[in-house]
Amino acid sequence: MLSRPPAPPMQPMAMASRPDWDIFCKVIDNLGDIGVCWRLARQLAGEHGLRVRLWVDDLESFSLLCPQLDPLRSLQRVLGIEVCRWATLFPAACPARVVLETFACRLPVSFVERMAQQSPSPAWINLDYLSAEDWVSSWHALPSPHPQLPLIKYFFFPGFSADTGGLLREQDLLARRAHVAANTELQIGVWDEVGFAPPPVGTLLISLFAYENPAIGDLLHAWESSDTPICCVVPLSRTLAAIEAFAGNRLGAGDSVCRGALDIRILPFLEQSRYDQLLWLCDLNFVRGEDSFVRAQWAARPLVWHIYPQENAAHRVKLDAFLALYCADLPTTSSAVLREFWQAWNLGRITIEHWRNFAQSIDRQRTHAQRWAERLARQDDLCTRLLCFSRSLL
Repeated sequence: MLSRPPAPPMQPMAMASRPDWDIFCKVIDNLGDIGVCWRLARQLAGEHGLRVRLWVDDLESFSLLCPQLDPLRSLQRVLGIEVCRWATLFPAACPARVVLETFACRLPVSFVERMAQQSPSPAWINLDYLSAEDWVSSWHALPSPHPQLPLIKYFFFPGFSADTGGLLREQDLLARRAHVAANTELQIGVWDEVGFAPPPVGTLLISLFAYENPAIGDLLHAWESSDTPICCVVPLSRTLAAIEAFAGNRLGAGDSVCRGALDIRILPFLEQSRYDQLLWLCDLNFVRGEDSFVRAQWAARPLVWHIYPQENAAHRVKLDAFLALYCADLPTTSSAVLREFWQAWNLGRITIEHWRNFAQSIDRQRTHAQRWAERLARQDDLCTRLLCFSRSLL
């Protein structure tokens, strides 16, 4: 049998000492996976003083979220995080004390073999996707022994209850949100950075971040005939083609479209902290995937979630599970309106009646969103729970 050629040695910076945490991430085209990993890595390093090494297979896409990153460098330190390119030919890196495999990205075989050679072996955890489904709590923290090596991988599920892995939330997040909400100059500064003036008082401010959706054009038409002025801010994303079709021309960052009651503003792709601030300023946030979905909940504003589509409509089960949880304390009428709008949005079938009913309930939804965020904030955050769990394994 042919033996595997030896892996090239890691450069001195990465091999200087054994890190506390290795985080492995494969970037998908929607950036949700790396968005979660980057927030977690910064929290582990910044709040807990840990040495974190982040392995990423696509540094060019990652640089959209992190402008400080040089996508041409395979090894660099960014905001206190050691960022390494996850190449096909993996280097001979010494595994950290905790190895976090995110979203079933499958660690390099050579690295797993080195994990097995460590004594004691690292705590090996797979951080899975967020879900509100009932089975999550029973599967959370379960072990999975390696079939050949003396290693055990544990599955860690984020969630909304105390018996799951919790949600990402920095220690100062809610304080920063309150500070921006109370400071008009800071709010104006947010607008200055994205190249627009604040919308007029009395305007309904909506952020739109979604996957491709045939309902976008219908929604924009409903907004242009609104009785209330609407300003829709759109970070550059996969919604742009539908907005260009509505406008009838090509658009880019800094462009705007005014039709009827609707003012559309195209923003540049926003770094994570700037996007968080945008969510805090808006009256309603359309979000997608996982990272922006969680951040919209911490914004304590009404939201609409475009869940990532899966084969055989498996995502619809996840959507229903969250709606059942989120709407449990809403009055019957408000719950029905919210459910109907979210379902229609995810089916790509929005009507003007859908929007009118939903718009009439926004004030009640705002109160509910604030209470929901307060309730979640009483639980430990995901980073804290991960740390406690990993220490129990070491």
